[in-house]
Amino acid sequence: MIVAFSVAPSGGAPAGAEADSVHDAVAAAVRVVRESGLPNQTSSMFTEIEGEWDEVFDVVKRATEAVAAYGSRVSLVLKADIRPGRTGELTGKVERLEAALERAERETPTSL
Repeated sequence: MIVAFSVAPSGGAPAGAEADSVHDAVAAAVRVVRESGLPNQTSSMFTEIEGEWDEVFDVVKRATEAVAAYGSRVSLVLKADIRPGRTGELTGKVERLEAALERAERETPTSL
């Protein structure tokens, strides 16, 4: 499965934390993901992680807990692509999309 998630603190920084430290909180979450050893990638809006249900959600839980140190509340947005028996989809889906775009470009007549 692939899970795309975004986690961020809200509700104000706890005592001793920097007020606008959302980037630090996100860095703490991404560090948990990268240290997990599971295939992952981070973009400007989401982090995607690929693996089995229990291992992926364990990482999401630990990443969320890491962010909790930066605010009195935590916001978690999550989307999952559950496809049993498939691996390598983190890159495979993008490769198939790029191939489809290339085919469409070759098949579209060039206008003058």
